[in-house]
Amino acid sequence: MEVFDVAIVGAGPAGSASAAFCATAGLRTVLIDRENFPREKVCGDCINPACWPVLRRLGLFETVRGLAHGQLDRVEFIAINGRKIVVHLPSGNESEIAIKRSLFDQLLLNRARAVGAEVREGAIVTALHKSAAGNWKIDVVREAVTARIVVGADGRNSTIARLCNLLPPPARERVGLQAHIPLPPNFGNRIVLQFLPVGYSGQAPVNDRELNLCLVGKPSSMSALRTWAEKQFDIPSDQPWRTVTPLTRAPIRATRESLFFIGDAARVVEPFTGEGIYYALRSAELAADAIAKIIRGENQGSVLPEFARARDQMYRGRLWINRLARLGVLSPCLASAVLPFAQISPGILRALTGKIVGKSR
Repeated sequence: MEVFDVAIVGAGPAGSASAAFCATAGLRTVLIDRENFPREKVCGDCINPACWPVLRRLGLFETVRGLAHGQLDRVEFIAINGRKIVVHLPSGNESEIAIKRSLFDQLLLNRARAVGAEVREGAIVTALHKSAAGNWKIDVVREAVTARIVVGADGRNSTIARLCNLLPPPARERVGLQAHIPLPPNFGNRIVLQFLPVGYSGQAPVNDRELNLCLVGKPSSMSALRTWAEKQFDIPSDQPWRTVTPLTRAPIRATRESLFFIGDAARVVEPFTGEGIYYALRSAELAADAIAKIIRGENQGSVLPEFARARDQMYRGRLWINRLARLGVLSPCLASAVLPFAQISPGILRALTGKIVGKSR
């Protein structure tokens, strides 16, 4: 049986990017996902400017810019009483855009395949264990895969974490719904973050025809949120919605010997704020660099702490948006009350938003 250098479970942005970086570094790489692509995913669909340097290193900058997308030039915060605060976003070729995950994820998967990663779609992982030789054996439907290193990139309800008894208990206090609906006339090139009495809504155009509409609330409030959306956007009561939970979960330690976690498998973040894609891409790149060093013989004792420090630095000062979004559901009136202070001093929201849209490595 072939022994891969690295097996990556989960072919979303984190997994596919990591597979592409690993394969480009000359590692024997296999990428495994339970779904068949293309497929949609619950997400705010926003690519913030911090993503562009990583996409350049993947050789995908121009290709991503060429896909159908929504150009975003401002964020509009709307309080429960209707008061609005507008924060303008950077302009130019590395500005914020919104793009459907079915397009973006397929592009990343194709890139991983093109640079040499083997791809297994429709492959459900059923078991994971270490052999006497120290390699990982991953059982999937109809076959087994053996690898020296395993990367869990399989999302907030990670199968790899569960099989290793590492998956923290979820906090199912909130539920997220998402759909693509017809773009309202004159919506503009904006992201809307709207606080509601029973939660909040995120909205962004993903092309010239469709709007990404997200609703987040407590389980008991989802019916009221759907009713609000039906009236606000004139959509039918049988509108299909994709759902996601949990929206909060304790982080998993980034590494153990020959086992890595990246993207939402490591640390769950709000899927509607534009942050998740950056965390996925950058953590994928950091993990691939560390894995290449290990495969080439560098000491894990120094490589793994270096990766963990770099990953922690990636999150530092940026997770405020998750706390604000959680507050927007659990205490929407309190969160909404923050906006008048931002109106008095717009630099507050500008500074906070800058954490999201600011460029990174």
